[in-house]
Amino acid sequence: MTKPATQQPGPAGAEAFAALDVAVEELVSLRQRSDPASFDAAVQLVRDAEAKGGRVHVTGIGKPEHVAHYAASLLSSTGTPATFLHGTEAVHGSAGQVVDGDVLIAISNSGGTRELLDAVSAVRGLGARIIGVTGRLDSKLAQVSDAVLDAGVAREGGGLGFAPRASVAAEILVLAALGAALEKTRGFTREQYHARHRSGALGQASEPGRS
Repeated sequence: MTKPATQQPGPAGAEAFAALDVAVEELVSLRQRSDPASFDAAVQLVRDAEAKGGRVHVTGIGKPEHVAHYAASLLSSTGTPATFLHGTEAVHGSAGQVVDGDVLIAISNSGGTRELLDAVSAVRGLGARIIGVTGRLDSKLAQVSDAVLDAGVAREGGGLGFAPRASVAAEILVLAALGAALEKTRGFTREQYHARHRSGALGQASEPGRS
C-alpha cells in the first residue's frame, strides 16, 4: 500500500511546530550546561531539613505559581511531602505555614519578581532555607538562595516571544529532575508510590506484584 504523502503544515501548524522546536532546542541547551552539583546541593538541603523535622514548600508568582502547584504535587507523590505557598499571600500571613528549619523552593524566570523576593525574605526571616529555580543565575533570587537550579532559556517561542513557554517547560523539567533525584536517594519503592497513588492508570500499573 502506498503511504500517503505528508501534508505540509499550514500557517498555524507551522507556528506550533516552530514553538516546539524552540522548546526542544532550549531544553537541550539547558541539559548541556546544567551542573549536577547544584542538584546535589538542593537534595542535601531537603535531606537536612527532613532530618530535623522540617518540611518543603513551593512558591512562584504568575505562571511559576502554576508550576509550583505541580511541583508540590509531584514531590508529594514521590516521597517528599511538599505544600504550595501562595507567593503574594506570604507577606499577608501565609508565611506562617513556614517554620524554622523548613525549605522553600522559589521559582522565577527573571529571578527579580518583587512579590516573590518579598515572600522569600519573609520565610528567610522565619528560619527557612531557599532553593531558587531561575532563568538567571546572576539574579537577586539566585543571590539570596542557599542552592540554585538553572532553568534558563534564551527564547520562549511564539510569534511575539514574550509569553512563558520554553521557560515554563524548563522549570517543570528541572523540578521533575529534582524530584527524581530525591526519589532515588530516598530509596523510594514501588509499594510506597502505590500507597500514595492508588487510583487511575498509575495506581493499577504500580500495584505491587503487577508485572
